[in-house]
Amino acid sequence: FRGKWVEVADPEPVYVSSGNQEVDELILQGRKSIKQMRELNTKIQDKKISEQINRLEHLSNEIFAQVTKNPSKLVQIRKFMNYYLPTTVKLLTSYAELSAQSVRGKNITTTMQKVENIMDTIVVAFEKQLDSLFGAEALDISTDITVLEGMLEREGLTNTKTFQMDMNNK
Repeated sequence: FRGKWVEVADPEPVYVSSGNQEVDELILQGRKSIKQMRELNTKIQDKKISEQINRLEHLSNEIFAQVTKNPSKLVQIRKFMNYYLPTTVKLLTSYAELSAQSVRGKNITTTMQKVENIMDTIVVAFEKQLDSLFGAEALDISTDITVLEGMLEREGLTNTKTFQMDMNNK
């Protein structure tokens, strides 16, 4: 008996409230866009575009998770929510419609190629958007490390040779 592969859609993330109504409404709007991308992905046959849509969905969910945890980061994703995400959905909608055409003339082919070319850039932009949400944490961690290194040095706890000699003398 041979096994059978069945493709199963990822379950939608469980809705979690941030405690901020404005954030919750924007995230709900964003999740609708993700759902649209997922639906478009079933219509698009190009494997690379499909993989990129999956990546965008994952990144978007990570962005929303970060903003849910820290609603003050909402200001950092406004342009993402108001322009980048809806424009991406619009481009993918057009791509799905064009790819469904039985005849592919120059206009259709050229437009589809333009969407294919911009998808790598969009994925990188979504990755950078997510990374930018960690800017404050990275600065805090860097500051903590600098302070810790300074304290350890002042206390004479950073030179392992000194520590080893002290241990040998005891």
